[in-house]
Amino acid sequence: MDETDAIGPMAQRRNELTLLTPAQMGAADAAAKADGVTGIAMMEAAGAAVAVAIGGRWSMRPVTVLCGPGNNGGDGFVAARHLAAAGWPVTVALLSPRDRLAGEAAQAAALWPGALVPFAPASLDGAGLVVDAIFGAGLARPLTGPALLLIAALKASKLPICAIDVPSGLDGATGNVLGTAAPADLTVTFFRKQPGHLLYPGRGLCGELVVANIGTPIGVLTAIAPQCWENGPGLWGDLYPWPRPESYKYKRGEVLVLGGPTVTGASRMTTHAASRAGAGMVTLAAPAPVWPIYATALTNAIVHSFDGQRGWLDLLADERRNVIAMGPGAGVGAETRACVLAALATGRTAVLDADALTSFAEAPEDLFRAIKSACVMTPHTGEFARLFHPVADKLASARAAARQSGAVVVLKGADTVIASPDGRAIINANAPAQLATAGSGDVLTGFVAGLLAQGMPAFEAAAAAVWLHGAAAAEFGLGLVADDLPEVLPRVLRKLKLRANV
Repeated sequence: MDETDAIGPMAQRRNELTLLTPAQMGAADAAAKADGVTGIAMMEAAGAAVAVAIGGRWSMRPVTVLCGPGNNGGDGFVAARHLAAAGWPVTVALLSPRDRLAGEAAQAAALWPGALVPFAPASLDGAGLVVDAIFGAGLARPLTGPALLLIAALKASKLPICAIDVPSGLDGATGNVLGTAAPADLTVTFFRKQPGHLLYPGRGLCGELVVANIGTPIGVLTAIAPQCWENGPGLWGDLYPWPRPESYKYKRGEVLVLGGPTVTGASRMTTHAASRAGAGMVTLAAPAPVWPIYATALTNAIVHSFDGQRGWLDLLADERRNVIAMGPGAGVGAETRACVLAALATGRTAVLDADALTSFAEAPEDLFRAIKSACVMTPHTGEFARLFHPVADKLASARAAARQSGAVVVLKGADTVIASPDGRAIINANAPAQLATAGSGDVLTGFVAGLLAQGMPAFEAAAAAVWLHGAAAAEFGLGLVADDLPEVLPRVLRKLKLRANV
């Protein structure tokens, strides 16, 4: 029995979704060496994996391998040697003088039997493929000098590129570009993905991503204690609230959705989505003047008319309503603020989106102080900026916001980040482009609320809802509108249940 068998299938899937920063990857390499795996053995495995990946994607053609002065360059030398041994015409250009290489990089360079050409744009002449092995994910400063000039030439050449670890110039921790980077068609990285592989703009520069095993023992993750993962059922599948024979509607929870006086479609989508996500009951609180609009449009939810704060408090008095979803179409202003504060004062779980967040733009601390129990916020970048102080590092921004607010923060986008106040974070990577349509965020609010109502913990419920949201969009395909998402969800859940075998 190997080590992955010993930790069990759920733990194995969770480990496979682990994301490591460049510093943590360095710690993993050091731990592997302490465990008896030599650095040169890992480098040999890395370079061989690059050569295999290239052979599996491209037909044989002239290759230029651009090697930097560190271990990334060492991986490049190994890849060059393996490709040449397989009959590929290989040219190697080295950024630094060979006698300045050290450690495993020097060992790998010493095994390269061919000549070296000057590290200049001319090295690309005649190439049909370029291997970018200049700098890895731990680069800490923008590219300069010959590296900058060659990357600029590489971008202009439009040649196919295989990047080792990351495209040179990409920060593996943040996904940000340090000056410039040439987009790769294929990126081969090792042991585990890094946040920069999933966060934009990095994700858009990596092309196809291959994660190769280079002999790093999985046990090194225990000492590293990672706090970031790629989203997937392996993180939350064992907590998913599948229906059980003994369940009944009140046991599956009740969601109370705050409706608004004018934009009635938003909260209706939230209500329908919460029902589809499995909440036992969903009640929509409709302002009295527009109650008929809500009542005639919703057949799978209870529509309660309410009039002002007194009416809202009456609806909150029913403790069976264990999750309160507020924001979509609620309207921005004092009335929405009062409704949110009253709901948070009950100590019940809340989901806050859209207008429920923007209504606190002038005094975000009033909102943060009111959060005393489980709460999920689902802002897009504009709503986020009204409450918090975003920085260029999206992962750091979401984590800081979660700590400051005391809520699980779902910072939406093509690379949605789910952050917990305790520092854990998940990056979502399954959202297709067709999710960029009006109302999709209102549906996500309903998915989150529906899972929370059934007792799923806030962090895992938010992650599951985001993943299901993306999976539903992918299942539907092009032409998606927000209303389609709840209708497709049952198909996604059936497939997920078969995978979970429950």
